[in-house]
Amino acid sequence: MNNLFNQLSNLDTLLSALMGGVGVQIQPIAGDVPVIQVSIEGRQELPIFVTCSDAQTICLCYLWTDDDVVPERRAELHSALLDLNPSVPLSAFGRVGTRYVLIGALSYGARAEDVAHEVAVLSDNALDALDALADYLR
Repeated sequence: MNNLFNQLSNLDTLLSALMGGVGVQIQPIAGDVPVIQVSIEGRQELPIFVTCSDAQTICLCYLWTDDDVVPERRAELHSALLDLNPSVPLSAFGRVGTRYVLIGALSYGARAEDVAHEVAVLSDNALDALDALADYLR
């Protein structure tokens, strides 16, 4: 955990600068896998989680759960996600358990500046996705 946290220790400053000076908080999350939670002012409901494997750095944003989907529109939502996936720059839709997510990935050795850029793009894409797919959600 310390290695990831040390590698991204100035992520809050870099991300804030990229996003026009908004407040950014980073917080390590305890567990077997090193994870950092990134909260962006005005977007606290869409925190982004950053973790690393031996090969890549993963950025993930939880969008909604299965319970948030209008049941009779679930198939339409899945079709819309597949249609939108190619047009969402630097991000991809997926699911982790019952949670729908937006995912971005970089190489393991990515600089903190690159991770900050990925987090900013992922956060913007999450807002766009929620807006574009609101008709399928409760």
